[in-house]
Amino acid sequence: MKFILLILSFILANTSASADSYIKANAYLDVKSGKLVEPANILIKDGKISAINPESVPQDIKVIELKGQILLPGLMDMHTHLDLDYSDGFGKIITHESASKGAIRATKNAEKTLMAGFTTVRNVGQVHITGELIGVALSEAEQEGWIVSPRIIPAGHMVTISGGHADLTLGLSENLFDPEPKHGVVNNMGEAIEAVRYQIKHGAKVIKIHATAGVMSLEDSVGAQQLSDEEMKAIVEEAERHHTKVAAHAHGAEGIKAAINAGVSSIEHGSLLDDEGIRMMKKHNVFLVPTTGLVDFVMEGIDRNDPKIAAKAKYVLPLAKENLSKAIKAGVKIALGTDSPLIPHGDNAHELSAMMEQGMSELDAIQSATINSAELLGVKDRGQIKQGMLADIIAVSENPLKNIKTLEDVTFVMKGGKVYKEL
Repeated sequence: MKFILLILSFILANTSASADSYIKANAYLDVKSGKLVEPANILIKDGKISAINPESVPQDIKVIELKGQILLPGLMDMHTHLDLDYSDGFGKIITHESASKGAIRATKNAEKTLMAGFTTVRNVGQVHITGELIGVALSEAEQEGWIVSPRIIPAGHMVTISGGHADLTLGLSENLFDPEPKHGVVNNMGEAIEAVRYQIKHGAKVIKIHATAGVMSLEDSVGAQQLSDEEMKAIVEEAERHHTKVAAHAHGAEGIKAAINAGVSSIEHGSLLDDEGIRMMKKHNVFLVPTTGLVDFVMEGIDRNDPKIAAKAKYVLPLAKENLSKAIKAGVKIALGTDSPLIPHGDNAHELSAMMEQGMSELDAIQSATINSAELLGVKDRGQIKQGMLADIIAVSENPLKNIKTLEDVTFVMKGGKVYKEL
């Protein structure tokens, strides 16, 4: 971890401290009510929103003129992998790349993500087989002000069974590497608890588990449950002792329901979610992070992958869209997640229009990336433009309630009172 932080400290970034300022814009979106509030004059002090449309401001305050712009709270992405680029090929990264190089790539992708208007992300697992946790190092570097990056809630290694979706040696020679619980690969309840403790000891703020098989790996069945019911319950109980939430990668219906029964906070993907699973998600207040926008990006070049991966993708990804529509209609709580790099880093806002295609309104989509994500994280200091909130603010040139795609081209980005992208 110290070595990765040392690498990050040498990365050149404009990370000077934030200054108090006064933003003047046409309007801001109250994401809770869906109303545009005019005008939008926001006083920023000590990295937070001090006042909205105040009667007076300090004479020497820095004024940021955003004439014609509409302000929103910084967006949030609940499912990223900042150390990955899909074009590189995941297998090459696993076998040929050091964690240090992965950390440097992650800084590049983090900057792209912030410049796209996403000021908070959950980084839900790395593929570099190392005891060092890249996402944790990245999060600490962001907090130190060393890098241009969103705020990061890191997961460390994903917890999976031997031969499961996140067993990064799957399909490789057994002579290359033998993963341990600290790398997230477990074979019983004791090892599952050990894996959780290792991630949390080394700075993970969320635990990511693989309840079922997946698409972008070499298992036969995309929907098969992998971690047992007992292992998942043990993981959640251990995480809860550390006040840490658990996110469950889950495609298959039975694995989804097992994860819900275990007490996870969110289901990632949920491709084969059935009616019973939908009812259970509502009953237990479990969020769905659907990652639906990746379907178009992945299917475009799917035949470049291993035939087993291509076959699974062609089967499950269209069903994922259908089942998201059912979840939306049923009122399941949804938080935005992209699974970037499967949606390229910096194109995160594509997920908004992708969810709308399955039945969301513009406001629903925006709420998934703001107040819903804040609720999933259990934080009350972001997700709205409101007095006392973190000054994580973006601007767009059009009303996003009429044209959601304007959020794919943000004109201004502020995080913690510091301007990263100017009009």
